[in-house]
Amino acid sequence: MLFNALAPSSALQLIGFADVDAFRPIESMEDARSIPLDVPNFAAARAVVSLPACRIIMMRSFARILDTAYRMPGGMVILPMTDDLRVNSKGMDLDARFFVALRGNDEGHFVEPQTNHHAMIVFSPNLRDRGWFDQADDLRACVANRPALLHTRQLLLDILRTASVQPLLFEATEVAAHLQEGLLLALDDLFQIDPLSDRSASVHGERSAKLVQRIDDYVATHPTASIYTADLADEFGVSIRTLGGAVSKVRGMSLHQYIRLKKLWATRARLLKGGTTVATCARAQGFHHLGEFAAAYRATFRETPSDTLARGRQASPAAG
Repeated sequence: MLFNALAPSSALQLIGFADVDAFRPIESMEDARSIPLDVPNFAAARAVVSLPACRIIMMRSFARILDTAYRMPGGMVILPMTDDLRVNSKGMDLDARFFVALRGNDEGHFVEPQTNHHAMIVFSPNLRDRGWFDQADDLRACVANRPALLHTRQLLLDILRTASVQPLLFEATEVAAHLQEGLLLALDDLFQIDPLSDRSASVHGERSAKLVQRIDDYVATHPTASIYTADLADEFGVSIRTLGGAVSKVRGMSLHQYIRLKKLWATRARLLKGGTTVATCARAQGFHHLGEFAAAYRATFRETPSDTLARGRQASPAAG
């Protein structure tokens, strides 16, 4: 809905993505990795506007698991653009009351159970420090003052719409600087948070996130192995309950579901490269019961493995 009033211009980059494969190049550039959770209903879009010392990125996301490595020397702010936002970050449930801030480097681990609309504002390192980020390398979620949040949200929409219909204004340095200053003042109000109140919380769950990362590494290095919860718990020196709780907290699903989902996506990536067989690709990811694999694959991607392989062969240069 937010994107309906926008059209691309010389000042506004506007891109829609029909499927996850079209979206992958954007993630590759930004050191992010998504696992979609609802492939048939995938829809994503993004709008980008640049101001003298910051860049605004409005995003319509999709249901997914998202891992990303943030590198933000000048800092960034992410805030909800609608009131129905739902996301889990390292085990912490966030909704439209929150905004997220970071200056420096940190790892982001998110689960979005639905389509969300949010805006990311990325600041240049040359921007004068306004005292927003009290601790470097620490992704923090803060409960926003509601009027300040709504004001900032409206300013962002106004800037995007202006870039869409009056792009030449952004070529005038004074106009662009004026728009930016209004946004910075709005963010000053947004960051007026009492540090002693419980309305501001650090994004916790680092231990669980690190445990999930160890699982990811193990699955990647043992692609053909049958992976059992008890064996993983012994490998990592934790209880089965701790292991399952970490995955549920960080990824929003059971360990079995998560490992199977990762292996299904890895198989799909191999199929899209073409030039081999469905059985070979499936067995390379530890699927030895091909009937069960085919059923799980079709339930996840709404197409058969052979359909994916055929598309991969058509897209392969060798297929020509």
